[in-house]
Amino acid sequence: MKPTPADPVAWHAHLAEGNARQARKRVAADVLLRDAEERVLLVNPTYKPGWDLPGGMAEANEPPEETARRELREELGLDITLYGLLVVDWVAPHGPWDDQLAFVFDGGTLGAREAGTIGPCDGELSEAAFVTQAVAQGLLSDRLRTRFNAAMTSLHAGGRTTYLHDGRHAW
Repeated sequence: MKPTPADPVAWHAHLAEGNARQARKRVAADVLLRDAEERVLLVNPTYKPGWDLPGGMAEANEPPEETARRELREELGLDITLYGLLVVDWVAPHGPWDDQLAFVFDGGTLGAREAGTIGPCDGELSEAAFVTQAVAQGLLSDRLRTRFNAAMTSLHAGGRTTYLHDGRHAW
């Protein structure tokens, strides 16, 4: 006989057992941050090849928007406000990795003084630079370029969130 809510201890144990068997998703949260010249901020991680949007991986039970803010504080010393969600991308399993949900948030535009002081604050980044959209196209991997382009399109469409299915528009 299955436990019921009438027996809270047994019910909680039953729910916890079910929770332990459900899939866990990796979550990444990046930020599209611009300067007054409409250039975008890219970072060069030390732990993987290629350039990336600033952000990173969520810790256990951490909301994606807090992940984005935490990563920018840790890696760049920035305390930012997020202005909306631009992209959600479900990333299929690849290589040694399970699937993932990747979020891209709108970090707005930094003033010239603040943008001019940005640089890596820890060993996870070797460089941070504001680049034109055209330069970003050449620095980002195919997967990130698609997500970046969707974020830029969403931004210019008034911030309407785009859903991608493994880097492709789902509809």
